[in-house]
Amino acid sequence: MTIKSFAIEYDALNDRGTFSNGDTLTGRVIVEVSKKTKIKSLTVKAKGKANVSWTETHGEENVTYWDKEKYFSQTQSVLPEDISDGSVTLVAGPHVFPFAFQLPYQGLPSSFKGANGKIHYRLLAKLSRSLHAASKSEIKFTFVSQSDYDQTTLMAPQHGSKDKNVIFFASGNISMNIFLPKTGYQQGEGLVVNGEIINSSTRKIVPKYIIYQKQSFFAGGNRAVYTTEILKEKGDSLASSTRENLSKVLTIPSGITPTIQNCRILNVEYRLKVILDVSFTKNPMIKLPLIILPLIDRVSAKAVEAGLYPDLAKLNLN
Repeated sequence: MTIKSFAIEYDALNDRGTFSNGDTLTGRVIVEVSKKTKIKSLTVKAKGKANVSWTETHGEENVTYWDKEKYFSQTQSVLPEDISDGSVTLVAGPHVFPFAFQLPYQGLPSSFKGANGKIHYRLLAKLSRSLHAASKSEIKFTFVSQSDYDQTTLMAPQHGSKDKNVIFFASGNISMNIFLPKTGYQQGEGLVVNGEIINSSTRKIVPKYIIYQKQSFFAGGNRAVYTTEILKEKGDSLASSTRENLSKVLTIPSGITPTIQNCRILNVEYRLKVILDVSFTKNPMIKLPLIILPLIDRVSAKAVEAGLYPDLAKLNLN
């Protein structure tokens, strides 16, 4: 075999191996040939796109809905530019061809793989020779979109209240008021749940705290929704005729996908759900929206001063 090996690799910019808006992605194509070989062309393509697809049953008919969205596609030749006929002859052994792409500054959602769709970014190397099938090598890279939310949205407090009469084999009323100091939280940050629970019933109640992810997929005028719990914790039980002032801290998991709302065919959203678990009664529930922001190596001093990243407030970002 003339082409002994053909591979593409890229250089990581951080320990998470992620890229973001405007980053320069560098790497190399590595070709090893067993004998003198003429290469007609050698290109690298960087591209990003989203796909969704799911099937629904309507009566006796199965209907598949699908759509796709293309974000960017850039192709460059990695052969020397001073070759007269555009080809190059390689001697036996390994050869390295570097490349570099600057990723777009806007319009790219974060990488994601969900129940009915995905957003993915890839590098594709293609080597062409006369009278031979093309050799190809592909590698995926992870893109994390910078937040484009305004600070007013991220810093907006959230509030919900609920009360319910307990009537089956019991009597009285239960109620809760829940407050969140803001809407936007960075991966790994502590979410502080403040509020009050009043148990004026004859039953014991147990508060439960759930952060869940809502995936929405859109195609052909239809929508498919999938939800999954990200975090679930239980509070201390409240006996009959008691009240509790809440200050519960929930840590946002660092590995979850940031909120995605800049993709036409796929959204990823988060909610905090607070439930009062009561026997023999429909549990009262409050849902509050969350915006999950990605981990970042550096943030603007303005964002820190606004209180969006309290854990970074003492760092020197200049």
